[in-house]
Amino acid sequence: WKKYKFSNLEKVWLYEIAREHTTILDVFVKPYALLDLQSTTNLDAVVVSYQNSEIAQQRSAQLLFGAIPAKGVLPVTAHVDFPVRTSYTIEYNKRLSYGMAESVGMDPHRLRKVDSLARLAITEEMTPGIQILIARRGKVFYHKTFGKQTYKKNAKDVVLWDDIYDLASLTKILATLPVVMKMQEEGKIGMYTTLKELIPDASETDKADITIKEMLSHYARLAPWIPFYSETLDNITRKPDKKLYKKRSSKRYKTKVAKKMFLRNDYQDSILTKILESELCEKKEYKYSDLPYYLLKEYLDTQYPKGFDTYLKDSLYRSLGANYTSYKPLEYFDGGSIAPSEIDDYFRYQELRGYVHDMGAAMQGGVGGHAGLFSNANDVAKIMQMYLQKGYYGGKRYFEEETIDAFNTCYYCDEDNRRGVGFDKPQLEDVGPTCGCVSMTSFGHSGFTGTYAWADPEEEIVYVFLSNRTYPTMTNNKLSEENIRTEIQRYIYEAIEH
Repeated sequence: WKKYKFSNLEKVWLYEIAREHTTILDVFVKPYALLDLQSTTNLDAVVVSYQNSEIAQQRSAQLLFGAIPAKGVLPVTAHVDFPVRTSYTIEYNKRLSYGMAESVGMDPHRLRKVDSLARLAITEEMTPGIQILIARRGKVFYHKTFGKQTYKKNAKDVVLWDDIYDLASLTKILATLPVVMKMQEEGKIGMYTTLKELIPDASETDKADITIKEMLSHYARLAPWIPFYSETLDNITRKPDKKLYKKRSSKRYKTKVAKKMFLRNDYQDSILTKILESELCEKKEYKYSDLPYYLLKEYLDTQYPKGFDTYLKDSLYRSLGANYTSYKPLEYFDGGSIAPSEIDDYFRYQELRGYVHDMGAAMQGGVGGHAGLFSNANDVAKIMQMYLQKGYYGGKRYFEEETIDAFNTCYYCDEDNRRGVGFDKPQLEDVGPTCGCVSMTSFGHSGFTGTYAWADPEEEIVYVFLSNRTYPTMTNNKLSEENIRTEIQRYIYEAIEH
């Protein structure tokens, strides 16, 4: 309805931009607009999208990133360089695309149960807000948000697509695990690498011969967790000990735990010592533990001088297009786009917004092997889809298929331990981390703050649920008590059209 021709000023802008930058020209009007271009020499590509509709914009964006193939043929001559029947084919590169439920064999009417249960969770104050994403066969067909960031009256902080959440233990499989897998592929470590090989200080302890395979399968007899923070509180006031914490950063106090709260640098050694001196559980059985990830973080920090968080951002997240995924999010994002995790009244005594909820990870400066990662549902889905596709995504191979298979294997199922190496797996009996309706090849993890990510290779489904159920207090456990995350998973499988 507007003139389709370029103005002279627009052409000047286009020529200058294309002269200095890699440029793809996407025309959301009649292809005849290209007739006005004096030269297309500096244009790296041209896309003709024909109309300026929302659908045309969405599809064109997906085409540019290879999420859908390019297979159109120009019906007219649009330029001397683009005669009639010009075409350029681009194949689908296994990047997530976006579309309708019906196109991937899902019943949209049955999916309304997902909406209903999510709204119930908000109404019953199980969590202030929720992001849910569901994909099948590489296509996102459900991506919705519910509620607000907080329960504050008259709050305008409605949850948006690009809001980010504290992922809690999803960090284990989205941050630490990919680094471990890559190091195994590079031959630096292996499943049977022992703790004493990773950390020399462990050589004279009863943990010396624990292997990576045992640790990440939660089969190493390690204690579930250690409340490191409690020993840093004043015995009388139960507030942070002033000898260990300062309000301002200094050469001796650089570890930022929260707003205006810095931990003394040498306390990291104390954390490692406490783990190495902790008692092992008497019986060798499945015992979920955060401690392996503290130990792996200790080792990884020696391998990546700039920090393994920086390595992850440079080698994985940016390449995947997971641009909202990060440790220490306040360094990259506005605080208003970060859902708060809790109003802490026992350790940090402040609202935690952009600072990791997990106390131990906070004492590591927000970068823990077991917690500390922040993201949104869309980014989490990209990483899970990469795993689902056996290490391949967006035209790039990140891991070998054999590596994904090795870590997504339950090695101790005969000992009633359902876990893979890092990945959680479906329950072996009635109770467990899933709806009980997923395939045994499926994998994922859940997080303390109310997060959940699961992928099923047999049904080609990726399901991500993010929330901040710990706000304003982590004592609110209704989300887990009502099995909201796994009941939604059940509704997803009931919506599959057979």
